[in-house]
Amino acid sequence: MWRQRFRCGRRGRFPKPVMLGITPFINSLIPNPLQNTEPIFLDLAELEAFRLVDLEGLSQEEAGRKMGVSRGTVWRLVQRARRKTAQALCEGRPIYIVPAHEGGCQTK
Repeated sequence: MWRQRFRCGRRGRFPKPVMLGITPFINSLIPNPLQNTEPIFLDLAELEAFRLVDLEGLSQEEAGRKMGVSRGTVWRLVQRARRKTAQALCEGRPIYIVPAHEGGCQTK
């Protein structure tokens, strides 16, 4: 599935669309529902890069080829996903998996 991403500022080129291999079966992980903490939102592209590199053991170049983006983009997505996951685990915060903005995704 293709997912349209949006640039953060006014300048620069628009990011390339990201190929997602799977759509997650769940969209949230809530460790303690009684605790009122601010949730962490994990983007679908971050989840896909995290899955390919850390779960399936692909190199960042191989993951980039599968996702249709550069190795540097995969590195950035994996770093964000690792940071968010570590923060959620250490602080006991809920994780929600969401598309970054509106826009479609294309599944292989």
